[in-house]
Amino acid sequence: MNPRSRRSLLVAALSLSPVLLSCGKTEEPSSSAPPTLGAVKLPSTSAAAPTPPPLAPAPPAPAAFKAKLTTTKGAVVLSVHRDWSPNGADRFYQLVKSGFYDDTRFFRAIEGFMVQFGISGNPAVSKQWLEHGMPDDPVAHPNTRGTVTFAQKGTPGSRTTQIFVNLVDNSRLDGMRFAPFAEVTQGMEVVDALYKGYGEGAPGGMGPDQSRIQAEGNAYLDAKFPKLDQIKHAEIVN
Repeated sequence: MNPRSRRSLLVAALSLSPVLLSCGKTEEPSSSAPPTLGAVKLPSTSAAAPTPPPLAPAPPAPAAFKAKLTTTKGAVVLSVHRDWSPNGADRFYQLVKSGFYDDTRFFRAIEGFMVQFGISGNPAVSKQWLEHGMPDDPVAHPNTRGTVTFAQKGTPGSRTTQIFVNLVDNSRLDGMRFAPFAEVTQGMEVVDALYKGYGEGAPGGMGPDQSRIQAEGNAYLDAKFPKLDQIKHAEIVN
């Protein structure tokens, strides 16, 4: 092949790269700027897990309720305020009641910022929820230390299952549609003690890649990031 033809093929290949990188987006608040939308390609899996039944509509949650997360570091109690974020409270209530958060990992934990969880360890369950965003809620309470908020992509209605707990006052997130729906009322010292050694997730850091968690589940996390803390069980306690 002559040099001119080889150069033409290289230019054509590079022009296709953005298309390959546009199939999915991570859900996350950025630690230094407006939410980063790191577009990533979701890898395929060789063996498909059983597909769960279709999703039922979220039932209205009580005006106020508590959820207990039993973690590898101890118990954490979240007090949910539906008036802060009605859609967020309803979705969280539905997810906890269904057992969604059982055996999930705190896959993104950044010192001085937040800890994030809420990708199922079962890839089939992750796939089921991935496109079931809920309507946004106005921000009725600031993202202060200990508040609990759904993560999102850069588009309206993109909150699904991922949640983060603010380790510090992150009220700068208030203007970015991040609406807290709960607060930690017991066990904030447990949240502070969750393992943070892996830092920011890939591709920006050395931590887990969200697209791989969605595609491979706990098998990926347990093999590559064994020090991550986990939620053993989540339940409504009142």
